[in-house]
Amino acid sequence: MVTVAVRVLRAAVVPLALIGLTALAGVVLGRVYAGGLLTWLVVGAAAGSVLVSVAARRLPSWLVAPVSVAAMAGWTLWSLRLAATRAELPGGLLEVTADAARNGIPRLLTAMIPVEPTPDTVLVPVVAAWLAGLTGAEVALRTGRVLLGYLPAAGLYAAALYVVGPNAEPALGSTLVFVAVAALGLATPTRTASGGGDPTAELTPRVRAAVRLRLATSAALGVAVVVGLVALLGPVVAEQVDGRPVDPRRYVEPPQVQTLDENPLIRISGWALHPEQKLLDVSTQRPDAPPADAPPEADPAADTTRGVRIRLAVLSDYDGVTWRVGATYRNAGRILPAATAARDSTVQTVHQQISVAELSGRLLPAVATPREVSGARVAYDPASGTLIRPEGLTPGLRYTVTSAEERPDQNLLASANVPAGDEVARVLRVTDGVPDPMRRLATQLAEENGAPYARASAIEQFLAEHYRVVADAPSGHAYPNLGFFLFGPRNGGGQEGTSEQFAAAFAVLGRLSGLPTRVVVGFRTSGQGPVLAGDAYAWPEVLFDGLGWVAFDPLPRPNDEPRPVEEDFRPTPEDPPPSEAPAPTAEPSASPEPATAADAPPGPDGVSTPVLVAGGSGGLLLVVGALLLTLLAMRRSLTRSRLVRGDPGQRIAGAWREVTDALRLAGRPVGDDLAATEIAGHARRTLADVQAGTTGHDTTADASIGGTAAVGASNLAVDELAALLNQVGFAPAAATPDQAARAAEVATAYVATLRSARPWWRRLLWSVHPSPLRRPR
Repeated sequence: MVTVAVRVLRAAVVPLALIGLTALAGVVLGRVYAGGLLTWLVVGAAAGSVLVSVAARRLPSWLVAPVSVAAMAGWTLWSLRLAATRAELPGGLLEVTADAARNGIPRLLTAMIPVEPTPDTVLVPVVAAWLAGLTGAEVALRTGRVLLGYLPAAGLYAAALYVVGPNAEPALGSTLVFVAVAALGLATPTRTASGGGDPTAELTPRVRAAVRLRLATSAALGVAVVVGLVALLGPVVAEQVDGRPVDPRRYVEPPQVQTLDENPLIRISGWALHPEQKLLDVSTQRPDAPPADAPPEADPAADTTRGVRIRLAVLSDYDGVTWRVGATYRNAGRILPAATAARDSTVQTVHQQISVAELSGRLLPAVATPREVSGARVAYDPASGTLIRPEGLTPGLRYTVTSAEERPDQNLLASANVPAGDEVARVLRVTDGVPDPMRRLATQLAEENGAPYARASAIEQFLAEHYRVVADAPSGHAYPNLGFFLFGPRNGGGQEGTSEQFAAAFAVLGRLSGLPTRVVVGFRTSGQGPVLAGDAYAWPEVLFDGLGWVAFDPLPRPNDEPRPVEEDFRPTPEDPPPSEAPAPTAEPSASPEPATAADAPPGPDGVSTPVLVAGGSGGLLLVVGALLLTLLAMRRSLTRSRLVRGDPGQRIAGAWREVTDALRLAGRPVGDDLAATEIAGHARRTLADVQAGTTGHDTTADASIGGTAAVGASNLAVDELAALLNQVGFAPAAATPDQAARAAEVATAYVATLRSARPWWRRLLWSVHPSPLRRPR
């Protein structure tokens, strides 16, 4: 009995060693998985494959593989069903298996750490463990070549180490156990399937001694070779223990998104034109919120005026043309990596059930910051907190998301600082090409407000007080678009836009002021019921030390009429052109004192009445003269400001205002609702009518011919000016200094021609009429 027990124990050493070596690959790989399910599934595959080979040792070798593969299929299907149930994935077993077979390897290499054990992330390790155990058992047990039978398990172990890469601590303990188990298996003599006993028993004593000597010599040489290899390779291997392994994930392309998902900011204008389109259905719960009858101050996270912000994407990269998400998505399970909350903020748990209606693309809406998602397979970017569904959104998709919503301490914002350095360089980057007026506006707001929060609030207030939200504003947030939005003529489409321009302008002005900013696209809803396209909007966020990202809302308040930008900001060039000759000033000349008539009665203070009348008249004339000179200087300054100062686009718009003011002074005003070409036609007719009335009194034919030529030249010029204005309206940055100079020349010639056709007394009043001063500049 003792002999039988020893034989059984000796025979079980190698199978157990094979099971242990194969299972250790699952232990190593399980370090990057959530929970221990993957490890136990690999251990089961290792044990099953080796035990099937042990049980089938008496069968022909060609029959063992089909039997083992059939057992592998059963274990694999059971493993996939268990993983799908644990992950709460919908679909039948056939659908789940087909999807895992198609996407097992790429999803395993692109999955986010920790990897959730789902069918597509457990299929490859389970099948690889079974095949390694089957191959190793057949080689080691049937042929007795144990060392050769260890190769599949060793290869699987090395592959597990490679897949884990730098995402876990070095597997020193597992590796030592692997070596010890392998040594134990090698130290135990084995019997092959052909029988047992000493193979030299039938030989003569002399031959048997020679064979044993040869075997001993070979063994000694083998030990010497192994010791030599250890001596040579040991230091090299030891040096690699502290080295950082290569991450194989860098060689695999992560899930990609379309252009609309990379820059969803351009979708705002399209949604604004169809505000009734239903995009989502949302149900929101806050388990840790105060009771409904609690006072408002009991819940600092409550926002009754703005409701719930559902985030679609976070855009951190701006190149002067386009805002982009710039995310690296990794396939994730239900549990997403937990991010460290800001030191001085409170975290509130938010549960949402979201059903997709007509929202397209791959971006998955959720309250910031998502922590758990069920009902949909997702990929996640931890840097921005943006979720996508790689397969795309489909109507009827229903998922549940649990988020950790951070609320900063409002009392600390006023004194909070903003971070700087390489860690936030991405959200501070400003590329070349910023319009000079935008830089000067940012400088002005920063100079007037020193603290970071005061600067951010000043930008928010400036945008809210001076600009208008319109649903049909064209999309665009490049530097020229933002320049036209901030400084374009109000009657030409400037100073109005959607939340796209408001958020983008805030973010750029903030970065110019030294604030780390980003743009977020999402929806503003009550948190319950349908989410419509009209609920979509963009808002900027600023990063503060200890408080995290803080949202701002630069949109104007309802029913607030925006003030002209010129009231608080008037862009002036850094090197102003030399001023014109100063306006003439009144220098009162000394006049002889009037003689007092002998019979004139004295005034109340002893001054005669004629002296009082003369003094009063002279003072009145001086006041009127000073007023006229002041009006003349103000009109000249206005004309100069329009035609000389500012960028080329502003100067072209100023030249156009000179023409429209001239029409108003000539008694032919135009409405603000007319297009530039319609106003140009009106200007041509006005000049022709006025010139015709003037030439009718000329006494020579040459005067009539000269007047007609001047009218024709001015008509052609005013058409050219209208074309330049339209060009500025559509592409403000495309205007050149030469075009601005030409516009000033055209406007000056037209005004002079129209003024010369007026009666002499109207020409005198033309230069001092206050009407242009009351119009927007």
